[in-house]
Order: sequence, then structure tokens, then C-alpha cells
Amino acid sequence: MEIFSSIPRFIEFVSGMPGWALWLFFAFSNFLENVFPPWPGDSFTAFSGFLAAQTHPAISLFSVITASLTGNWLGAFLMFRFGARVLQFLKKTKLPFLKALYEEESLEKTFHWFRRNSILVVILSRFSAGIRFFVSIVAGMAKMNIIQFMFLYTVAIVLWCGLLIGGGFKLGKNWNQILVILSVYNKIITIAIVFFAVVFCIFYYLKKRRTKLTP
Repeated sequence: MEIFSSIPRFIEFVSGMPGWALWLFFAFSNFLENVFPPWPGDSFTAFSGFLAAQTHPAISLFSVITASLTGNWLGAFLMFRFGARVLQFLKKTKLPFLKALYEEESLEKTFHWFRRNSILVVILSRFSAGIRFFVSIVAGMAKMNIIQFMFLYTVAIVLWCGLLIGGGFKLGKNWNQILVILSVYNKIITIAIVFFAVVFCIFYYLKKRRTKLTP
């Protein structure tokens, strides 16, 4: 469709929707970014704040907040349940290349670390699109208490989406400045994640090698 040829055109199309359709769109946008990280959900969340700041808004600030919460809750819950099913599937599968992924001792160490640091990990994960996708799945795999997970995720939603919606609301027509900030922010986060991942892999490799060499 022509409206999807560029984000600006799509945003112009979205802004012309009636209130109920806007609520459904922003709820779906927040849901989609939890299950499909490439979706620019943060951009639309900031845009929702701008729309709510209009003199005669088609959607109120309260509706924007409830849409954001609803979409994120549904998306996080779905990926949490998906994580629990993935673990069961890997445990029972007969396919060699998938069965190799299920190393009970290694996974249990990861899950133990996750449970011990769950508060920090779940809350901070909401500040990175790529990480938030995997954390919901790992929480399900680690059999984290669903009530605890959803509570912590709600805190994270309030903090992150609150910043985006509040920024769009305050900046008004200049709301797209948030996109520039998000672009720089995401690049920094990506570089940091890659750096720490490389350091961890090197450390893990050297540790395993040292263990093998030890008589």
C-alpha cells in the first residue's frame, strides 16, 4: 500500500484516524514491538503523546496510556508463554540440531542467574527493543512467577513509555526530535551490547581452555 512507502506518510495516515481506531493502532503497535523487534513501536509511542497534546485531540492522554499498557501487557505475556513452550519443545525434540541447544546444566546456570537478577534485568530490558524481546522469552523459560514478571514489566513500561509519551506531549510539533535521540541511543546501546557480548565470549573461551589444560 502507498501509505506504507515511508514512515512520514504512514504517520500522516495514522493521525487522520478516529479516536477508537487510534487506540487500537497504538495498542497493536505496542504489542507488535514485543513480538517483532524491528517494528518502530517507540517512534509511534512518542507520536501518540504528540497527538494527545493537540487542542482538540482525537485521542486523550489517558487513552494513549491505556493503549500502551494493554499492548505491552499482551505482547509480554504472549512471549512469556512462548518461552515456556520453547523450553518444553527443546527438551522433547528429536531433531539433533535443536536438541544440541538443550544443555540442561548450562541452561540451569543461566536461569539461576536470571532469577537472581530478575528485578534489574526485566526493568532495564524495556529500555532496549532487542533485549526486551528476549527477556520475556527467557523469563518464561526460567519459569519466573508470572505475577512478579508482569508487575516488574509494568514498572518498566511506566518508566520507558512514560518518557516517550511525555516527551511527545511536551515537545508538540517537534516530537520527531525524540526519533533523533532514539536513533543515537539505540546505536550506543547496540555497541555496548556487542562489546560486552564479545568480552563475555572471550572470557568464557579462556576459562574453558584453562579448565581443559588443568590436569
